[in-house]
Amino acid sequence: MAPLCSVCCCGVLNRTLAVAFMVSLTFAIVVGNVVTLTVFVQTRQSRTPQGYLKSLTVSLAIADMMVGVLVVPFSVYTEISLMVTSTPPIWYQGSSTSPATSSSSGGLLSPWQPCMLIGPVFAGCTFVSISTIFLMTLERSVAILWPLQKDALVTRRRTLFLILFSWAASFLLALAPLIFSSNFTLEYNECSRMCNYTPLLLGGQLPPDANILLLFPVFDFTLLGGTLAVNIVSFTSIRRYSRKRKLLSEGSLSDGGGGGGGCPHRPSFSDIKAAKTIGILTFAFTASFTPIAVFVLGNVVGNTWCNFSFFAFWILTGNSCCNVIIYSVRDHRFRKGVTLLFQRDQSPPHGEKS
Repeated sequence: MAPLCSVCCCGVLNRTLAVAFMVSLTFAIVVGNVVTLTVFVQTRQSRTPQGYLKSLTVSLAIADMMVGVLVVPFSVYTEISLMVTSTPPIWYQGSSTSPATSSSSGGLLSPWQPCMLIGPVFAGCTFVSISTIFLMTLERSVAILWPLQKDALVTRRRTLFLILFSWAASFLLALAPLIFSSNFTLEYNECSRMCNYTPLLLGGQLPPDANILLLFPVFDFTLLGGTLAVNIVSFTSIRRYSRKRKLLSEGSLSDGGGGGGGCPHRPSFSDIKAAKTIGILTFAFTASFTPIAVFVLGNVVGNTWCNFSFFAFWILTGNSCCNVIIYSVRDHRFRKGVTLLFQRDQSPPHGEKS
């Protein structure tokens, strides 16, 4: 069955441009996240109680890098195969349309579908990313709202447990349509050019449990909503603290002996800046995930939206290389770490060796 022709991949030129885009995206994701991992792992703060945010950042970078190492290269391989041979691979469009082969015992074996691995990896890494951003937001809210209790509330054991739990829960959710239903399969989609869940039609109709796919957008938007709520509380506290500092500097407010403009919570400048950076990460992920949520909703009610699915899935994939850009723009320590990483032969200036 020949693949459908979408606006992005119709004709040799457009397909070549699409492959070039995928290859460039793979390079950007892998290199960007390798740099992020190297900088944060080599930072001494990542081994201190104040550096648990770095552990969450490393978890986010690993999830993004898995997308660049497994998911995107598989799409590149498939598209190049279609261009060179003009024949879909034997596993293309799932075992239901692929020819079966004979086994040594005389039975028939369907070809293994690589999307059974690539699809859950992409979905699981997406859920890990949003759950990690949620945990990063919680960590920053504790640092801003309860700075004196931060070391007692945010511990190494709790941080590692939450990271492991987020990975386990995310990949369990990614496999939910296969675990809780027998009416779904994973196959390479001719529209999105990625491995997607596909309901098995029953008499030309969607299966009655097709709504299980709505678990994905519900999970993500629930966490995104919680992240937004926590950010609002944190930024409200930051705004209140900044206003009191301004009034104190103008002499309109007495210190009251408490310091910091009479504000009992005095977050550091780095805590405030980190909270704003995480807010930008949340906005970027929300913007990249929204098209996928719209597509899934339309897919459940029976719409294909071939061209739209291509843009939706690759916008979300492109988010995997956005974090390093946001860190580079927002965090001067990260920029300094990148500079030192590529200039190892130069010793840091006196006074900055720590």
